[in-house]
Amino acid sequence: MNSEKIIKPSSGYFMLFVVLLLTAAGVANFFLHFIPLWAGIAALVLALIMMLGFLAVEPNSTRVLTLFGDYAGTVKTPGFLWANPFLVKKKITQRAHNLETSQLKVNDKQGNPIMIAAVVVWKVSDTYRAAFDVENYLKFVEIQSESALRKMAMEYSYDNFEDENAEITLRSSSSEINEMLEKEISERLMIAGIEVIEARISHLAYAQEIASAMLQRQQATAVVAARSKIVEGAVGMVEMALSALSAKEIVHLDEEKKAAMVSNLLVVLCSDKSASPIVNTGTLHQ
Repeated sequence: MNSEKIIKPSSGYFMLFVVLLLTAAGVANFFLHFIPLWAGIAALVLALIMMLGFLAVEPNSTRVLTLFGDYAGTVKTPGFLWANPFLVKKKITQRAHNLETSQLKVNDKQGNPIMIAAVVVWKVSDTYRAAFDVENYLKFVEIQSESALRKMAMEYSYDNFEDENAEITLRSSSSEINEMLEKEISERLMIAGIEVIEARISHLAYAQEIASAMLQRQQATAVVAARSKIVEGAVGMVEMALSALSAKEIVHLDEEKKAAMVSNLLVVLCSDKSASPIVNTGTLHQ
């Protein structure tokens, strides 16, 4: 199996001097005729061919070289260089790329339609694989990233409202989900010589057709949880009030009066509106 091979071409400045020298000799020969005419023409043709070998490589950029279909090597040395003029030079950058996937509509583990998107930071680590093992490595990264995101979204629930035993959900376990997404994408892009630096979810929401119903469900769950806490506190307050009245012998209540008092206190404490007091001007039994 072929792998990346690093080569370092000749300095471009020295070869530029040679090209200028050949060009000057060829042009001067038309006027001075110090060498045969065919030699001067050959010098100009050779200079033109040699000019095709110049290449400028920027930092964090590479040139993948092929000679008549055969892989010759990869140039990673930045600067002004010269290589065989007959080499085909394909530019592949090794700078970091940002890919933001489109918002995908998928069904989570419970079958609920959700909208999800991710941001992937990646770069080329093996220029041979990126150039020859896939048709278009840029398109390959995009498609495989979306495929990995779709697969992961289908394996986990959006939240634990329907799956109470779920330890990992898309909404609450962001760190774990991002780590698994990065691993999944890395495994898929390895064939193209791509290194995944970071992958994380950038958008997560219910699909529009169920967003309203899911919001009402979340609101209802929040209301039930709040009411449960209110009732728990109200029962404790009623118990404390009855114990205090009995201990200080402020008033003696039979079971029927205790039940009425508990009922009234619970209504006042658990009501979502302020109570309107009623003053009893009669006796306790009226």
